Amino acid sequence: MIVTLNTGAEQVDKLDLTEAEKAILQAKKNSPIVYRYDSPEALKFELKMRTRIVEAAKALNSGGAQFARFKDSRCNERYWSRTDEGGFQLRPGALPSDGINDIFANGSLYAFECATAIVIILYKAVLDMVGPTVFNRYFRDLLLWDWNYDKDLGLISTNNVNEAYPGDVLYFQNPDHDPRTPEWQGENVVKLADDLYFGHGIGITTSEQILSALNSRRRPGSTTPAFLTDQVVHPDFDYLRKL
Repeated sequence: MIVTLNTGAEQVDKLDLTEAEKAILQAKKNSPIVYRYDSPEALKFELKMRTRIVEAAKALNSGGAQFARFKDSRCNERYWSRTDEGGFQLRPGALPSDGINDIFANGSLYAFECATAIVIILYKAVLDMVGPTVFNRYFRDLLLWDWNYDKDLGLISTNNVNEAYPGDVLYFQNPDHDPRTPEWQGENVVKLADDLYFGHGIGITTSEQILSALNSRRRPGSTTPAFLTDQVVHPDFDYLRKL
């Protein structure tokens, strides 16, 4: 059964959604693009995953983990060993679920940059959605480093920021950043709501404030401002549902 958000209104109304999920659903209904789903359950899974991503981003923001460049990264050695490149390799015998949860429970022991933060948020959302048994079966031998991620996360990238919804990952680019501070070349963020984003190192804020922070780190004399790119990234919701 193919469900669209307009023609499948009766099935959609029976999904028992939270207010946050209803808000995402309404935003997608208002889009000029017609979104199709294999079943009402597939739609509900996506909406729940999106809210889990938002919740994980907020949890990371309040959890005490700090921003650091790769050379200054740190982790809890009980679960992770730090690589020469500044990544975190899951220790043999440690459960992936325990390693991810520890980042949120003992954030003060961790420091990493913004791309790693995004992958951690996505792992946490998947873990909370599918549970530790399934997560540990599929997401083994984790390496947290930059945009490195397990194939079962199945990230999908599109180029239409007008079709970004809460739970999507976006990128603010600073093309003329000061070369002495390469960490300010851009900011990976999770969209939390309309014009509200979380970026590790910047926190929860608006697009205007993110752009202002990036523009203040441009090379002297620069006339090229930072901007929000068209790139939109999210997990393969349907694939994760079938795990």
